[in-house]
Amino acid sequence: MGSNNKKSLNFDDTKVAFRNKTNTELNAAYLLFKIISSNFLTKVGPPITNFFLTIGLPIKGIIKATIFKHFCGGETIAECEHTIEQLSSGKVGTILDYSVEGEDEELVFDFTCEEIIRTIERGAGDDRIPITVFKITGIGRFGLLEKMDTRQKLTETEEAEFEKVSQRCQRICKMAFDKKVPVMIDAEESWIQDTIDRLALNMMERFNKESIIVYNTYQMYRHDKLNSMKANHLIAMAEGFILGVKMVRGAYMEKERKRAAEMNYTSPIQPTKDATDKDYDESLVYAIEHIETIAIVCGTHNEESSKLLAQLLDDHGIKHDHPHVYFAQLLGMSDNLSFNLSDAGYNVAKYVPYGPVKAVMPYLFRRAQENTSIAGQTSRELSLIIREKKRRSIS
Repeated sequence: MGSNNKKSLNFDDTKVAFRNKTNTELNAAYLLFKIISSNFLTKVGPPITNFFLTIGLPIKGIIKATIFKHFCGGETIAECEHTIEQLSSGKVGTILDYSVEGEDEELVFDFTCEEIIRTIERGAGDDRIPITVFKITGIGRFGLLEKMDTRQKLTETEEAEFEKVSQRCQRICKMAFDKKVPVMIDAEESWIQDTIDRLALNMMERFNKESIIVYNTYQMYRHDKLNSMKANHLIAMAEGFILGVKMVRGAYMEKERKRAAEMNYTSPIQPTKDATDKDYDESLVYAIEHIETIAIVCGTHNEESSKLLAQLLDDHGIKHDHPHVYFAQLLGMSDNLSFNLSDAGYNVAKYVPYGPVKAVMPYLFRRAQENTSIAGQTSRELSLIIREKKRRSIS
């Protein structure tokens, strides 16, 4: 990617947004978003699908050919090759994301750790895979992290168990360092997040001295996270490492509010969406002002925040493809952002989840529900697809 390409950003350019999709793929996306736009199906779909899978009805093939194909790269790293190549043809990178969740056994944690290491090895020397990602709950028990967060004294067995979690985390980050493939640690629920933050900061201090290797994730729908990011930046400057920041708005809002109400504590969630947007955009401004000591992945489907970051780079005379700035979206969503940003010379990567169909179902249901709950997201996706279908039929 060249230096400051001054092409103006136009997120309504559907020719660029969908140029790597065939007519068949575009029609499939149209049908899928039509189905997702039905709130009824999004609500009743998950329990029915889980029931069918549990009793062994052969619907895996239908799922794999539809919703799975749209939002996931495949069941294995090798199966993701088509998606990696397709994204790369539009100058968009792939973030391999092993999306199996909800497991709770040491054997599974060990396997997941090895699988995450395989994603890093797969990305080594391949510019098409610029970043990888993992969740701490993929390599450690939720209940243990929860106990750590409350600062309760651990039993000897739990101490040994947490030592294993730390070792897995360190192995992953060390491999990322050795292979020069940066890795992001995902954010999770607020009642396990302090432990995740401590692990992430420790890994950054160890591996981010010379270049950006480890990112932590900051959910800006939490009212304390902008300050937390700034405080971590002060630590990074004092200790001489680069702070890796993946900024997202957040993924657990309903769950967070419900738990806070049930347990009678102040919700960590911002009072309004405007407050979230304000902190998100302020975090971008802060990061760009400290671009030498902060590296950011702007994880967003929000057009205004994307435009703001693009504008900030120009205002500060920072080249579009600066190695400390990435835009990121999820596979199957907001192609109008991803491909138009990459077309204007920015670093862009898509999250490409993969894993066995049944194990990835919770992820897929969240995507479907997210699309109906984010105001206008589905209708926005649909209107862009319809416009591109019309453009193709005329040209």
